[in-house]
Amino acid sequence: MDRIDVSILSILQKNGQTSMSKLSEMVGLSLSACHRRVKILESEGKIASYAARLDAKAVGLEIQVFIEVKLTSQRQEEIDAFESAIKRMPEVLECHFISGEADYLMRVAARSTSDYERLYRGRLSQLPSVSQMKTLLSLSAVKEFEGYHLG
Repeated sequence: MDRIDVSILSILQKNGQTSMSKLSEMVGLSLSACHRRVKILESEGKIASYAARLDAKAVGLEIQVFIEVKLTSQRQEEIDAFESAIKRMPEVLECHFISGEADYLMRVAARSTSDYERLYRGRLSQLPSVSQMKTLLSLSAVKEFEGYHLG
């Protein structure tokens, strides 16, 4: 990737609706050259998709919860069972296999603490292979993900 590709990616991750003509102007390329670069970045998988970034509170998701999860064992069947169940849960926004005391770190958004409690009692507590879950309630976000720093 050269500096023009980095510029294109930086602009598009801030605003995926930037028009091709505006993008080409911003990076100093002709419209056709810029379009070709974007198509190459897409085909190489550097641009995975385009999506709208929602304001969680504006859509009624008032709280963010992080959950540390420990599994009963590190056997592959246990890991597979847990990961398979997580992938079927749209309420789980992210789930990362991590190092440290916990095995996984998950992020969930909920409308309220009682909404989260229903999710916890109803679905999260039923996850296979889990020995312990620790819920961490986010009080406020100091900085949220706005895109990758490429430069």
